[in-house]
Formats: sequence, structure tokens, C-alpha cells
Amino acid sequence: MVMDSNNAEAARQHAVQEGEPGNVVTGEAVELVGQASLWGNAWKKLRRSAFFWFGAVITIVLVAMAVVPQVFARGIDPRACDLSDTRLPPSAEHWFGTDLQGCDYYANVVYGARVSLSIGLLAVIGVLVIGVLIGSLAGYFGGILDSVLARFTDVFFGIPLLLGALVLLTVTSERTALTVAMALIAFGWMTAMRLVRSSVIAVKGSEYVQAAQVLGASTFRILVRHILPNALTPVLVYATVAVGTFIAAEAALSYLGIGLQMPAMSWGLQINLGQNYLSTSPHLVLFPAGFLSVTVLAFILMGDALRDALDPKRS
Repeated sequence: MVMDSNNAEAARQHAVQEGEPGNVVTGEAVELVGQASLWGNAWKKLRRSAFFWFGAVITIVLVAMAVVPQVFARGIDPRACDLSDTRLPPSAEHWFGTDLQGCDYYANVVYGARVSLSIGLLAVIGVLVIGVLIGSLAGYFGGILDSVLARFTDVFFGIPLLLGALVLLTVTSERTALTVAMALIAFGWMTAMRLVRSSVIAVKGSEYVQAAQVLGASTFRILVRHILPNALTPVLVYATVAVGTFIAAEAALSYLGIGLQMPAMSWGLQINLGQNYLSTSPHLVLFPAGFLSVTVLAFILMGDALRDALDPKRS
């Protein structure tokens, strides 16, 4: 770790010596060296983190399950049902038993990964787009614009995520994966906005940013090229954890009967349909709940490992 820091510092000094004072190329070179050093050291830490590898392996398996569910479901059609086989316990033929309609429950849980992960990823992408846009504008320009955007964010902060999404979905005629994701985005972007705003405020006073301003670089270039690459580190950590949070939020909404509707397949919807049979057919709740818990845990572990790796105060 000490050697890496010395190498990074030597590279920075070399970049400064090679360039002329006030030259924006020098500032960009120093900036790129710093970014490379940060991410290089972070990757070295991540490679030694058991939590990161556990979360990464689980995530890769889940993504593959969502992309090609038929491979993991052994070619079984999750909608091929036989009412005479309703609520059968787990067996060699039906690994997770059968559901209320006599469908193979293992295939249903596998296919449910696609919708649950899609909602989590869509929600995070939407949250990042809104949060980065508003946060960067508020942090860079400051003044009245910052005050207005901050108060606008506070209004949404006063509404809990699940409550806001529940109210919005209640007045929605058709609840699909897209509408559920949009409801989560509408009441989940505020944390990303505040993280970006505080990071932009901390970075915009840097020398290379001031040099770009003096040389007449456009606001868009300064934000995209110089500020945001150095301000997004805490947002990336938040986004990793937020994927699991939004997946759990979708499951909670579906459990309450306000999320997805049949014939959609998601773990939350499966838990909702099986809750009345918990005493007699516990597999209807335990298997989707287990997949949900492992998925959320995987994203949280990766987020924690990424946070520790990118924190310069941790060795």
C-alpha cells in the first residue's frame, strides 16, 4: 500500500514537471493519474475481500438466471400447471414443490429473478439519472438554484419510499415492472442527489477545475470531464446497495398487494400468494423469501466492500 502511494505521488510530480504552469493538460494528467491510482488500489483491496467475491458470484449467478432462466429451470415451463398437483411438497420431480395451480415452483422462482432484478436495476438507473443531474447542477452553480433544488428535494425526503410508491401505485390502472420501477424512482432519487451535490461542492474548488474555467471550457465539459468522474465514488457505492434495497421494496409492495399483478412472476408476488398457506405449505413462502434475502445480501456485501476499498482512510 505504501509503495502504491509513493508510485502515485511520483507520477503526479512527474506530470506537473512535464507540463507548463497553468496548462490544463497538466491538470488533466494529474487528475487521470489520481483516478487510476484510486481505482487500482480499490481493485487490489476488492480482490482480497471475501464479502465482495461472495456478493459478486451470487450476483453473476442471479443475472445469468434472469437472462437465461430456461437453462436454470431445467427446461420446465413455469406456466405448465396441473390442478391435481396443487401445493405438493418438495420432491425429486419438483425440487421446490408446486404452487396453488400445480405449477413447478422451482421454475416459478427461477423465472421470478428476471422481474425482481429488472425492477431493481431500472430503479437504480432512474435514480442515478435524476440524482446526478439535479445534484450536479445544485452543487456546481450554488446560490438560489442550489437553495431551490435543495428545498425541492426536502419535500420528497419527507415522504417515505414505500408510502410514496404505495400511494402512486394505488392510482395506477396497470401495475407492471416498469410502473413499479417508476414509482420507486419517483420517491428514491433524493439520497443520490445529496451525495452528488456534496461531492461536486468538494471537487469544484480543485485547481484543475479552476484552470479549465479560466481557459474557457464549457460548463458541460467541466461537469462531465472534470467534476463528475471525481464526485461519483460515493454514488457508486450507494447504487450498489440501492439495487438490493429496491428489490426488497418491490417485494414489500407486492406482498402488500400493491405491487405487481398476475400473471407477472416475482418473488414478492409469490410470497404474497403463499402467505395464507404458510402453516400447511411453508415452501410457498420460504423458497422465494430465501432467494430474495440472498439477493439483497449479495448487493449489500458488494456495496460495503466497494465502500471500504474506495475509502482512503482504510488500509
